[in-house]
Amino acid sequence: MSLTGGPPGFCICATCGVEHTEPIEMCAICADERQWVPPGGQRWTTLDELRAEGVHATLTELEENLFGVETTPRVGIGQQMKVLRTPDGNVVWDPVGFVDDEVVQRVRELGPVRAIAASHPHMYGTQVEWSRALGDAPVLVATADAQWIARPDPVIRLWSELVRVLPGVTIAQIGGHFPGSAVVHWDDGAEGRGVLLSGDTVFANPDRASVSFMRSFPNHLPLSAATVDRVARSLDLFRFDRLYGNFDIRIDAHADEIVRRSVDRHIGWVTGAFDHLT
Repeated sequence: MSLTGGPPGFCICATCGVEHTEPIEMCAICADERQWVPPGGQRWTTLDELRAEGVHATLTELEENLFGVETTPRVGIGQQMKVLRTPDGNVVWDPVGFVDDEVVQRVRELGPVRAIAASHPHMYGTQVEWSRALGDAPVLVATADAQWIARPDPVIRLWSELVRVLPGVTIAQIGGHFPGSAVVHWDDGAEGRGVLLSGDTVFANPDRASVSFMRSFPNHLPLSAATVDRVARSLDLFRFDRLYGNFDIRIDAHADEIVRRSVDRHIGWVTGAFDHLT
């Protein structure tokens, strides 16, 4: 028996993987300049259809007390969901656009989930459906991005600026990619040296030695120098040696220094300091 199925009308955008109360003409998240609509137009799917197509999820340990969940084949944008375990309960970050019964059971076995949150609207996934599967855990959505909620529900709680969701675990609104874009700081991660779980606002690059700052990654819209400087100053609150992106890329060591260097590089390019190289 499936643990989750969704209410009548519940559907998922096949392009971004974000849940909607019902099908509409166009997913607003995909129609926005930061995302895209496929040439064939809007398409909707459901959990049952995804299961019939053979979609499944896997949970793997990334480091002690941090786990990653990914879907195969990829659903929507294809982010890697994180499950952060602490003695006081757990946090689910950047929920994927599919709910797998076996993975739900494994997440339950890790301990009670105290909060579900996403770095920004592209990562909302099936956040309400994950909440249903995990005992109606609160879904935290930044007030600044509340307009992008496509499946309103009483489990959603609005927040802003800084929330200490558990001892040693803080969600911070740093803006940039979206006004409400957020990161999670985990004090005890990386053997006590600190971990940052970031989304597209601080995007871990494939070289694993730099990060990027963009309004839109698929459409190549950069953020201004002033915005990137503001994002960097917001991160000055935290000490972190390791950074996990919202896919399967991570920066293993000296991540805070790498972020600072990447900020300087971005600002240099957008202000013309490196024009002699072009």
